[in-house]
Order: sequence, then structure tokens, then C-alpha cells
Amino acid sequence: MCGICGKFFFEKDKRVDPQLIKIMADSMYHRGPDDEGTYISGNVGLGHRRLSIIDLNRGKQPISNEDGTVWIVFNGEIYNYQDLRETLIQRDHKFKTDTDTEVIVHAYEEFGEDCVKRLRGMFAFAIWDDRNQALLIARDRVGIKPLYYYLSAGQLVFASEMRAILQDSSVDREVNLPIIDRFLTYFYIPGDETLLKSIRKLRPGHCLTVRKGKADIKQYWDLSFTSGNKAHTFNESKEELLGLLKETVRLHMISDVPVGFLLSGGVDSTALLNLSLNETNKDLSTFTIGFDGEDFADERVYARLAAEKFGTKHYEMTIKAQDFVEFLPAYVWHMEEPVCEPPAIALYYVSKLASDHVKVLISGEGGDEAFAGYQNYRNLVWLERLKKLAGPFKRPVNDFLNGLEGVASLGRLEKYVQLISVPFDQYYYGRTSSPFTFFNSMFKEFYSPDFIRFIDKNRSIEPTRRCLEHNNSNDYLSRMLYTDTKTWLPDDLLLKADKITMANSVELRVPLLDHVVLEFAADIPSHFKVSGMTTKHLLKAAFRDLIPDEIIKREKTGFPVPYARWFNNELYSYAREILLDRETLGRGYFEEKGINSLLQNGTPAIRSKEIFSLIVLELWHRIFISKDCGKAPQ
Repeated sequence: MCGICGKFFFEKDKRVDPQLIKIMADSMYHRGPDDEGTYISGNVGLGHRRLSIIDLNRGKQPISNEDGTVWIVFNGEIYNYQDLRETLIQRDHKFKTDTDTEVIVHAYEEFGEDCVKRLRGMFAFAIWDDRNQALLIARDRVGIKPLYYYLSAGQLVFASEMRAILQDSSVDREVNLPIIDRFLTYFYIPGDETLLKSIRKLRPGHCLTVRKGKADIKQYWDLSFTSGNKAHTFNESKEELLGLLKETVRLHMISDVPVGFLLSGGVDSTALLNLSLNETNKDLSTFTIGFDGEDFADERVYARLAAEKFGTKHYEMTIKAQDFVEFLPAYVWHMEEPVCEPPAIALYYVSKLASDHVKVLISGEGGDEAFAGYQNYRNLVWLERLKKLAGPFKRPVNDFLNGLEGVASLGRLEKYVQLISVPFDQYYYGRTSSPFTFFNSMFKEFYSPDFIRFIDKNRSIEPTRRCLEHNNSNDYLSRMLYTDTKTWLPDDLLLKADKITMANSVELRVPLLDHVVLEFAADIPSHFKVSGMTTKHLLKAAFRDLIPDEIIKREKTGFPVPYARWFNNELYSYAREILLDRETLGRGYFEEKGINSLLQNGTPAIRSKEIFSLIVLELWHRIFISKDCGKAPQ
């Protein structure tokens, strides 16, 4: 795991400043404290910070081919690199290291840009091809590794992190105003745009090549839902899945440094831990976190249960509201994009704990998106079935259910009741949003008149609308999973997973997001994923005899960071101080009375996501627009 950066002038007579490349790389020191390196040749420069995981002594980057005509900087892990290496040796390629990085160099020589299709793993890399005067940057299929770029008429600047690009004074910091509404619509920023007009994200499964002054972006992979074309029985699929997961865990355990596990107390992380026991002869360490207080769920009970069953060295810690708020500015600095992801702050503390013991962590991230683990998926599948049964009577059913509010609380059903007469394509914005969330339904009252002029709701929801149009079948579960795999997963969950663990110089691996596993999951029927009221049906069945029943049968709770309660208590004054500050209001985005309404007594607990998102947005402006973002806030 590393940090990469570089600059390429399209005109050959221009020269890249070596000092700029070093400054860019050093701004990502936390991504690679073990080593550094640069390659500068006229109009191109590559920079690298290294976190040593494989071939610790000889893996210094940038790395070249035999004659120095192809150079690479690479971030990630290629899990099939040993097999690829043997194939390339048979084709007369000569290796000087045992790294996966050098395998990519020779794979590029052999297969050109199509080398990305042969890589199994997580990656972001840049290859300079001196013979053809071409620069290729590429990102893994799912977006596990981040990659940003600035492209103008005369240059390409790229890096693992936005702040590295901002070290280049030719890159401006103008705020992309319409994207503020996209953030407040989803509580993260899906798509390839960022809150800076000048910087974009390379989409997962894409590569960008600059040759002869022209940039060409291509998609090399997509996820196809075939609704069970293999026609396997449930038991056959269960056995195939178990074999596939054994293989992917074996590959993800490859490392020359200690490996540990993040335990959430859920099915996914516990299952992966179980499979890892046969892949190492070393003691395994596990890590989890809890929160100070008594009136919310504590995941540590289930994590301890798994650790005891599988005999790991188990470590855990507790954080308080004060720990949460003290890390907030650094959270925004590390994330670089505003994201409403309070569990990321817990992840920071637990990965910091883990960094004293291991350099690699394995997580169960992604199982819910691959195998439909969220209750929302189940509920919306049933909602669409109800709507089909109701036929032309959807409106009377809607009116009847709404009428019940007068005599009883609908509780969790309320958000689904309002969707009964709304077509699926018009309400499914993804996991975190719908037309009825606060900033979607109340934006005219909350946004200032001057700011509303910049808002285009069609543009705000364009990333998920594009996904829904691409997968337009009647299999609503597949459409939800496709949309979330393309948006929520890379632009929220994986962004958090990468940047927050790298803040502590720890590599996070996610075996359930191996693209081979994802393709398998996309090819099984939807009723293998959601069966009746059971979510993640096939995955749970595969592990029913391998992990404790208490974990298999427990209701999914997510990672219960109690920030909603904290905003009503310990953090209430902090929220008011930030959101009603003269600097915040002076940006002219929001009406002061709208912010006051969010902060009324009792409201913060209900609107905690909105409040947290507004705090993150303001801190982002202070760090990335008002000040030099080169150093982390203290």
C-alpha cells in the first residue's frame, strides 16, 4: 500500500520540477513512511511513498523494465501476481525483484493497456511508456484504491490524494458549487466530480491514457447481473461460494508482514477470520472498538465471541464523544472529500490500535453490497411486490396507510409508505438517499436564494440515474446492488476504508470485493440473496456450520456510532458553534433560520446525518479552501 503521484507535460520541451514531485509525494507521507522515490525525465515525473508489504528489501519504486523504457508507480496489491510472473518468465521477461509491482511492468510490455484485465487485486498505478511517449493511469475494478487527476489542455497531474495535486500551484481551488447539493443529496459524492472544479476521480474499472497530447478514458470492466444464468441449485452455489471464498482469503493472506483482522461481530468479518485459520501458521490478531455509554448496542460482545472461538490475540478499545469531536478536523483532512461516515472516526482509532501490532488488516467490507445484507434491500423488494399486487389500487393503499398515522405510529414503515405511489426509478437514489430526505424535500427552505441558482437536481442525481438506466431490468434487487456497487461502495465505504486506515499507515484488504467474488454474486439469482425476510441468504448458509449461531442469527445493526445521542448531549454546543459561526454563515449557502431549525432541542438526534454533513462540509472549506491543506490539523 502506497501513495503515488506524477505530472506529465504534453509538450516535450517543458520540464517537470523534481522538487514539486517530492513535495507532492511527501504530502502523502502517512501512505508510505517506509521509503520514497522519484523518476524524472524531461516532461514527465513520477513520485512514490512506500509502505513495504511484499519483498521488503527490493521493492523500492518507481520500478522499470529491463531497459528502462517503461516505468511504474503503484499503490495496492495484485493477488495473482505469482501466477502472472510465471507466465511472463515463460515469455522471456527478466525480473530483478519478487514484487507484484514489477509484474505489472512486464504485463504492460506483453499486453499493453489490456494488462489491467489480467490483474486480480486492488490497485491504482501510473505507467510511463518512454518509447511511445504515453502515460497510462488505471484504477481497480471496484475502486478500492483512490486515484485523482487534474487534466488541462497541456498537462496531466495525478495522485492518490487530492492534497498532493493541490501542491501544484497551477491547479486552482475553485469550489464546484452544484456538487454541494450532490453531497447533501447522498451524504457523499458519487460520480467522477469532486468539490473542486479542477480535480476529478478516475472511475473504478477505468483507465486514462495520454498520447500525442490527447487524453482517452476507457472502461475496461463492468459488473453484469445475469440473474442466475449458471442455473446452479442453491446447494451447488453454496459449495461454489465456499470454495471461492477460501481461494480469495488465501490470496489476501499473502504478505511479508503481520496480518490482522477487523472484527465487527458480524457474519462477514467472522467468516473471513474462520477461513484464514488454514492459511497461516502464525498467531492472528483481531481488533474491535466500542463506545462509552450504556444506552446503545455494543458490538464487542460478538467480536469477543468470535475471537475466543478461533483463538486469536484480541485487542479492543473504547472511545468517547470527546475523542470523536477532537478527531473531526483530521477526519476531514484525511478523507479530502466531504462524507457523512461517522464510523470512519471509530475506524481511525481501531486502526491506530492495530498499527502497534500489524501492518495489514483484513475487513469484511463489501459483503452487504455483493450479497444483499442490508434490510433496506429486503424491504424495497417487498415494497415493489406489494405495488405490483396492488396494481391500479396503489393510491388507495397509500391513502389508507397514511390514514393510520392518525391512530398509530407507523415507525420504520413510514418511509416506505410514502414510496407506494412512486415508481422505483424515481425514488431509488441509492443506499443513503431518496426524494424525501431532508435536503431533497426542504432545499428551497434551507438553501439561500443566491445558492439555489447554482442547483440542478437532475445533475445532482445523475450518477445513480445513469446506473439505473444502464441496468433497467425488472429485477429490482439487482438494480439496487449494481447502483450501490458503482456509487455508494467506491465513493463512500471504500474511500473511508482506504484513507482512514492509511492515516495510520495500515493496509486494509477486502476479500469479499475480489472481482471474481462480485461476478459470482452477480450471477446467482436474487432469491439466493434475499429469501423471504432473510438477507444475505446464500452467504449465511455457506457459513452456518462454521461460525457461532449467535452471529449468524443476529439482526444486522451496522456500526452503531452513537453520534445522534452525542449531538443531543455532549456535542450539541460544538454543532451550534460550528454551524452558526460567522464564517460558516458568510459562505451564503444556507439560511440561518434553517440551521437553527436543525439545532432545536430534540432535533439533532433525528437529523444527526444532516448536522454531521453540514459540519463536515464547513470543516472541508476551512481546510481545503481557506488554508494550506499540506499538513494535517492538530
